[in-house]
Amino acid sequence: MDKDEGSIGGLEKPPPVTKKLYYASIIVDSIGLLFCLLAGWKLTLVLAGYVAFSKAYSWYGIRLKKYTYLGWISVAFFQGGYTFLIGNMAAENMVSLQWFTTKNLLCMLIATLFIGASYPFTQIYQHEEDSARGDITISYKLGIIGTFVLAGVLFFLAAVIAWGYFVQYYNISHFYVFLVCLSPIVVYYTYWLRKTLGNRKFADYRHTMFMNKISSICMIICFGILMIINYKG
Repeated sequence: MDKDEGSIGGLEKPPPVTKKLYYASIIVDSIGLLFCLLAGWKLTLVLAGYVAFSKAYSWYGIRLKKYTYLGWISVAFFQGGYTFLIGNMAAENMVSLQWFTTKNLLCMLIATLFIGASYPFTQIYQHEEDSARGDITISYKLGIIGTFVLAGVLFFLAAVIAWGYFVQYYNISHFYVFLVCLSPIVVYYTYWLRKTLGNRKFADYRHTMFMNKISSICMIICFGILMIINYKG
């Protein structure tokens, strides 16, 4: 729908968008939903909710993306908390209201905060292109430095809630693993912020993608270690 000409997602120089891509996206979504039926119709309905959101976010008939706060909050929730909900319901084979325990709701909140913090970084280098389409994103609204501040505040808040979560349901050593694994993200965030304060040109695609790679690798390592600890325990 956006037909981006500048860097977007994992593509620094995206090819022209064609109708074939539009149809391909519909086909892949449909195949995914069909596979999900193997896990039951209830989970398929839950997944269909995510697919519907993804369309509503970009489709010009609704276009949640053009609403600064609604667009940001919806992405944070659906790509964060709602995604955890889908994965955990499938893993636990529990698609019911009984799934909504305090523990799971805390996980949804933590995931939502992390996405709410990181997603604006994917918009930080697209201010000109987004505004030209009439999309006033949260990053555009806050500005480059404001985007960094928002991310820092939400990351800190997520860490505080994670501390309470691990202490309540596991133990403090799990939280220490969490902190150690996330420390490279904090270090790079600080480094990138200092560079950007000196020159706004560093709020670019390459720094954003490197931040995403560090975050992804660190989170995989973190939960991999926690999985091993829990398995041995």
